[in-house]
Parts: sequence; C-alpha cells; structure tokens
Amino acid sequence: MSSTGHARTAAIAIGAATVTVLGALFVADGESSASPPTEPKVQDTFDSLGAEVRSAELSDGRTAHYSDTGNKHGKPVLFIGGTGTSARASHMTDFFRTTREDLGLRLISVERNGFGDTAYDKNLGKADYAKDTLEVLDRLGVDDVSVIAISGGGPYAAELAAKAPGRISQLHLAAALPPVGPRPEYCGLSDDALTAAVKDQIKDPRTWWAFPDDSPVKSIPGFADTAYEEGARTYNQRGQQADPAPQVHEQRLYCERPGPDLSGLDAPVYLYGGKKDTTVPPATLKTWQDALPGKEKVRTYADSGHDVQYRHWDQILVDLAGHGDRTVICKGRTTRVLAAGEADRLLAKGKATLGSCAWKKK
Repeated sequence: MSSTGHARTAAIAIGAATVTVLGALFVADGESSASPPTEPKVQDTFDSLGAEVRSAELSDGRTAHYSDTGNKHGKPVLFIGGTGTSARASHMTDFFRTTREDLGLRLISVERNGFGDTAYDKNLGKADYAKDTLEVLDRLGVDDVSVIAISGGGPYAAELAAKAPGRISQLHLAAALPPVGPRPEYCGLSDDALTAAVKDQIKDPRTWWAFPDDSPVKSIPGFADTAYEEGARTYNQRGQQADPAPQVHEQRLYCERPGPDLSGLDAPVYLYGGKKDTTVPPATLKTWQDALPGKEKVRTYADSGHDVQYRHWDQILVDLAGHGDRTVICKGRTTRVLAAGEADRLLAKGKATLGSCAWKKK
C-alpha cells in the first residue's frame, strides 16, 4: 500500500473529525485536492526589440526609410546618427530606454543616402536629406521637433536648421562635426585614396565601431554587439556588400564649404564635447559657436572622447526633455537630477559623480 493509502486508513480509524482534515489532503492514491499552484503569468503585449524601420514614398518618387519609437504623443526628437549609421542607430541608446520613456520622448530617425535600406544616389546632397526629413515629419504629423545630432550627423542637422529654422524647437550637437571652419584633412585625397582608406573598416563592423579599451561604453551590457549589428545593417542590408561608394560620397559632402547660414535659427542650442576626443576635437565647439546666432549651452567632459554622446546620454535626454537647468549626478547609490548649482557643489566636494549611478556599476 502506498504511503498515501496508509494515511487515509489511519485517518478513518481515528474518527470523523480527523477524516475531515485528511480528506482535504488525500482523495485517492496519487491525487491531491490541495490548492493548485499560483498561475504563471505571461504578458499580454510584446516587448520591443528596438526601432522598427518603415518606408515612405517621397514626392519625387524616391523611398525614404525611417524609424519612429516611443510614445506617439510624446515630445518628438529627431535623432541624426553619425556617419555610417542606419535609421535604426537610435537603438544603440536603448541602454537608457526607461529614462527616455519616463521623460516622454519620441525618437524619430530618417536614414541617409546609401545606408541601410536606402538606395544610393550619387547626385543627392545634404539639402536633399533636409527635404526628405521634412517630408517624413509632415507624414508623421510633426510640426516642431527637437534635434540631436551625433558626430557626422552634425552637417545634416545644420542643413535642416538652415532650411526650416522655425520648426526646430531645440538643437543638440554631441561630438558633432561642424560644416564650417577648416575642412577635414582627408578632403585633399582622391576618391580612390579615400575608398582605400575606408573600405576595410566598413567591411568589418568590429573595426568600424571599435572603441578604446578604457571607453565607458564597455560597461554597457550588449553595447558592442548592438553596434556591430548596426554596422552590418548600414553596409549590407540591401545586399550592397559593404560598397564604399556611399561612405566616400558622404565624406565628400563633409568637405563642402561654405556651410549653411544658421543666422535664422532662434532655438536653444546645446553643445556636448569630450576633452579626449581626437575625431571631433574640443576646438570644434568654438567653431560651432562662431556659426550659431545665440548663446549656446556648452557641456564638456574630461571623462569622454568620441563616446561622449553615449557616456552622457542620460544628461542629453534630460536636456531634450526641457530640463537643461538640471544636472544628472550619482550621489551615494542614487541617481539624482538636481538644480545645476546644487549638483556643482556636490561634485566639487567629491560627494557625487556625473551621470547615472549605472556608470559606477561595472
């Protein structure tokens, strides 16, 4: 007889009161009438795997590709990635997605000529990108937009600001290449020489997206692999097999002078620079200031190089949300967003560090 059967027999021998108790526990061999385990929970909606790339037919018959992620009723932000990025590059900032969502920011990104899903046309320039972007924004019902441009996205942001200054509510430039001032050194190279300089880099996203060993981005879980996937998408998505022509074309556009006239821009401007940046050196901040019409808020960071846009993405998000008078700090084990003066006092006393406490959890 099974142990269950022994228990049932014993219960019958003791009396009715005990039979009632054990009857609740034992019905028959191998069966139990105890309360069932708690029902497992399965979510009712999908979690996002990152920005979805969509397409839109433009007025001239071409097709634009763009991403649109975040609350559709949130504050629209146009994300212009660096050179060699696709419409999905904003996904590389999702390590602070919770903060972005809490701040109610909606990220929109329009892909540039020849990258990712977008066909290459050697006749298109920065002004065409500005026109395409405005068409996409119109389609999305976005009138005014804040702009965040990273690295090689700087010249395109300037073109957009010159073409439609009234639609720019804020302009944020992070380690952004200016379209004014001295031309990049490579501008003297022939197309063949420039092709030779970039072709091996873009074939291997691990080389294109290499960061120094001491870069803060190394502490972001999955960042490197996300960057490599972005590089692979940019140069191979349409089967173009890392054709260097679009990259060479874009870098030629960076050589164009004079840059666009930004005198009509009447919007707050934020400049971010890393003091260790050798790609877009800190001196370029002054170049931007000379080209812009108003008083810009400049944030420079000794802990950053050409990764300042990621290391201080938390501050950029806060600025984009309209809290430019506050500073993100880590005090103890808690991230705070304090009035700038109060944050400066804590930083000066060594009682806080810049940015989210996530940066300290390596």
